[in-house]
Amino acid sequence: MELEGKVAVITGGAVRVGRALTLALAEAGCDVFIHYGRSAAPAQQTRADAGAFGVEAHIYSANLADAAATQGVIPAAVDRCGQVDVLINSAAIFPEEDTFSTTELPLWDKLFAVNLRAPFLLSQAFAAQIPPDGQGKIVNILDARLRRPAPDHFVYRLAKGGLWSMTEMLAHELAPRITANAVALGAILPPPGEDVTYLENLAQTQVPLKQPGSPQIVAENVLHLLRQDFLTGVVIPIDGGQFL
Repeated sequence: MELEGKVAVITGGAVRVGRALTLALAEAGCDVFIHYGRSAAPAQQTRADAGAFGVEAHIYSANLADAAATQGVIPAAVDRCGQVDVLINSAAIFPEEDTFSTTELPLWDKLFAVNLRAPFLLSQAFAAQIPPDGQGKIVNILDARLRRPAPDHFVYRLAKGGLWSMTEMLAHELAPRITANAVALGAILPPPGEDVTYLENLAQTQVPLKQPGSPQIVAENVLHLLRQDFLTGVVIPIDGGQFL
């Protein structure tokens, strides 16, 4: 797909990796529809920074834990921008910890709502607005830790694992009009409350390449997936070999 002149919806597109994806798409010539939850000020800044590339940039707030609000994102983007050509499901919740024995139902419901149900509803609405002779691209943001089963972050893993499976299922379901691919992230950014030193120490002890990644590396790989017409159902691990 030639990205210039296309329209991209990026959930969680105002902060962290989502911001890098938004700016990379804008630099490639895409008009961007930036979804955010509560990050209003960063969304305004990201819109301004994206617009500096000479594209249209819009922001839209929706609580992805609310199914009705989620279902309004794609129609709002179509209303403002016309047909949406690219959907990036980047928004997610990563809890400090959720274990098999201690997780309570509200956390289960929220994690599944944001990390799995929202990408499903968004992908469903996205596919419905692509015309029969049109072309679309979906990229989901996954977690490379899913390559190595473990009991930590139990419900988070279940929900993200469902999104991994959904990526492959959509590749079958939506072909040939729409491709569905993903990137699975490792040591890219420090978790909230930590700084770059934490990330560098983690890389030295756990990453074979002895260095952390970056949001820019993620963006480069996402653009590669978007520009390819013979890749679907692909999950690229961006983890420096950490979870081999």
